[in-house]
Amino acid sequence: MANKNVWDPDWDISDEIAQQLIYSQFPQLSSHAVQRLGHGWDNTVFLVGGKHVFRFPRRELAVDLIHLEGKLLPKLDGLLTLPYPKPLFYGKGTSEYPPPFLGYSYVKGSFPQKLADEQRAKSAKKLGQFLRRLHSFPVQIARENGAPEDHRKLMDIPARKEKMQVFLSRLSNQMEEKERAALVDYFNQLSTDPVRESNVFSHGDLHFKNVLVDEQGDVSGIIDWGDMSVGHAAGDLSIGYSFLPPRARHTFFEEYGEVDEDTKRLARMMAIYIPMLVWLQAIDDGDKRLAQEAKATIARALTDEECHDR
Repeated sequence: MANKNVWDPDWDISDEIAQQLIYSQFPQLSSHAVQRLGHGWDNTVFLVGGKHVFRFPRRELAVDLIHLEGKLLPKLDGLLTLPYPKPLFYGKGTSEYPPPFLGYSYVKGSFPQKLADEQRAKSAKKLGQFLRRLHSFPVQIARENGAPEDHRKLMDIPARKEKMQVFLSRLSNQMEEKERAALVDYFNQLSTDPVRESNVFSHGDLHFKNVLVDEQGDVSGIIDWGDMSVGHAAGDLSIGYSFLPPRARHTFFEEYGEVDEDTKRLARMMAIYIPMLVWLQAIDDGDKRLAQEAKATIARALTDEECHDR
C-alpha cells in the first residue's frame, strides 16, 4: 500500500539496533551511551556520548541525502559563520537495517520554541551573514558533488499555492477564525507571477526545526543538511520571515545583501508553506508543542512591520 503522507517511514529503527550498529562498526564509541533524540521527515536521530549525532534514514529518499551530506559538508569547512554538523562516521547498512547511516559532530543547542521577539531579533545579523557566506559557495563545485537542481521546484508558485490551500482545509479545525481568515487573505493576495531564476548553493530546508539556539535564544547552529541543492535563494531566505520578527528583517536583508521584491514574495511563501506541513505532521504525531510552534511561525511570517507596530 502506498504511503499516506510524505513523512511516513520506509524504515523504523529501534534504540537497540541503532546502538548495536554504532558499537559494532565504530568500537571506539562502545563506551558511550546512545540516546534517541527524535525523528524528522527523513531521519531518526541519536545522540552518542554527548559528543556525536547519528542519523538513520527513515525513507528511501534520505539515503541519497545522507550520501550528499557526506560529500559536500566537509567542503564547507572554514566558510560558514555558524556551527554545523561535520560528518565523521560513515556507517554501512546490514540485514537488520539496510540503508547506510552517518555520524556527525554534535552541535549544541535546542530548538527555538517560545522565544520572545527580542531574543529572535538578536540573531538577524548573524543569520544574514551566515546565508551570505553559504550562498557564495561555488555552484559548480556543488553540482560536481551531486547537489540537485531546484529539486523542490521552488519557483512553481501556482502549484505550491494550490497545495497550501489544501493544507488550510485540513488545518482549519485547528485554527481560530481570525487565524484562518489571515491565511485566506494572504492566499487571495499572493501573486503567482513568475520569479526570476536565481541559482545559489543553498541549505534547502532552513526552518525552525533545523535551527538551534543557545540558552539566551541566540542562534547557535544549523542542522539537517540533506536537502542541499542549487536553486533559488528564497528557500533559505524564508528564515527571515519564519524565525525573525518583522522589525528585525531589515537588518537581516541588509547583512545578506540586495534582495528584490519577487524573491521576498517567494521567501515569505516558503516561510508559510513549510510550517503548515510541519503542523500537519505534528497533528499526526500527537506533538502539541510542535503544532503550537508551527502555528506561531505562520503568524509571524504573515505579519508585516506596519502591522506589528499598531
